[in-house]
Amino acid sequence: MTKKVDTAKINKAIVSSVPLTLKTYKMPREMENYIEEVLAVYLEKFGQAELIDRVGYCMRELAVNAKKANTKRVYFSEKNLDIEDPEDYTAGMESFKKETLGNIDYWLQKQEEAGLYIKVVFHSTNDSFTMSIKNNALISQKEQIRVYDRIARSRAFESMEEALSSVLDDSEGAGLGIVILVLMLKKIGLNEDAFDIDVEGDETVAKITIPFSEIQAENMDQLSEEIVEEIDQLPQFPENVTIIQKLINDPDSELTDIARQISMDPALTADLLKSVNSAQFMLPKKVDNIVEAVKLMGLRGIKNMLFSTGTQRILKTDQKALWDHSYRVAFYSYNLAKNFKKKRDLLDDAYVGGILHDIGKIVFSNVHPDLLEKISKFCNDRQLESNIMEELSAGLNHAVIGGRISKKWNFPPPLIAAISYHHTPEEAPAEFADVVNTVYIANSMANVETDELLFEQINSNILRNYGIQSEEQFNQIIERLSDAFEKSKQNNE
Repeated sequence: MTKKVDTAKINKAIVSSVPLTLKTYKMPREMENYIEEVLAVYLEKFGQAELIDRVGYCMRELAVNAKKANTKRVYFSEKNLDIEDPEDYTAGMESFKKETLGNIDYWLQKQEEAGLYIKVVFHSTNDSFTMSIKNNALISQKEQIRVYDRIARSRAFESMEEALSSVLDDSEGAGLGIVILVLMLKKIGLNEDAFDIDVEGDETVAKITIPFSEIQAENMDQLSEEIVEEIDQLPQFPENVTIIQKLINDPDSELTDIARQISMDPALTADLLKSVNSAQFMLPKKVDNIVEAVKLMGLRGIKNMLFSTGTQRILKTDQKALWDHSYRVAFYSYNLAKNFKKKRDLLDDAYVGGILHDIGKIVFSNVHPDLLEKISKFCNDRQLESNIMEELSAGLNHAVIGGRISKKWNFPPPLIAAISYHHTPEEAPAEFADVVNTVYIANSMANVETDELLFEQINSNILRNYGIQSEEQFNQIIERLSDAFEKSKQNNE
């Protein structure tokens, strides 16, 4: 039975910039057709539908290579040959092609029994589209060198015809097909740098990266900037918050000065006492002295509390679900930092980064009708799709807009990074990787709980950095954090 393409699901993955993974053990023709249909939806979304034949060829070539690599592993295993041994490798390859092609169903079944799979992963970001073909038969150094040798050979050819007329040894998966793949990329205006193959974790990953339309990216960027500039609910921070911030930044200030200014604001006082008496401080007795609370919280903690409180005062909204999600992410983020990273300075940034990571979405919930009218005119003038507002709110641009707002309010760099890159942690500056990755995982966990995200769509390298190796372990962590979060809510009510 032919699988039907779920266009709505694909569009959601595109808008949210999460990877879409398709997994198979045998890659039958029906699956190949289905994957190509999914690819067509992506390309059409980017206004590049005419590239389907060429990009589709690249996808099929890499998938065939992955399938051959898996077949090679089970073949060598059955023949008791060591694929890493040069003599065994030569002996095995003499009969590999003839024997496997003559009974391919048998060897494909062997692959599935051995758990050898092929994954096709599509992932769009603000400025590019990546198509990755993954398989769990690790490419050897010799095989990888052979691939790059074929890429180097492709530089000598100006056309497909030249390559096809040359005598190249295509007995391996990385033969003539790779040369043609590189030439195909040239035809769509890309060079060989758009293609890469390497080992990532326990998988071989062949990857093609295609830039988005610069015009589309520029339009989205301009619209994001216009929204930041036009929303009139974005004044300076509340006066008392600003005064306390100045006191904190003044080296001549005393803690008592800061405590006195906080005590003049009943809401800030309540937030401070609530924080220091929460489970995260594990104090033996309740604290109700403001000076003592300031000492316990520390200047960094007070600063972060001010950013959180100030933001919530300015962005008054009835979007309870957004704030509930933010507090859940903050709780998860704090506990991930505490249990996995064990860096004291990271705790406050991780918590407040979690609270504020979606301020871009909260801004959208406050958009006035007159701004909606301006956005509509902007889209019409540039012939952009009518659902652009939804894409800005739900997709990557809410992080971009949130980042710009946080800069406008002079947030510290770690918080700006957590807000700006919580969907694209791999793009974050290295110095802020810990806070960004922590908020990213916490946000991913919250989205997995609500079925908005699948485990396989989460960056596996970042998970491994936190010692998370499997979906089962990931779900166990979510369960523990969720139970603890619900208990903390009850204790605070």
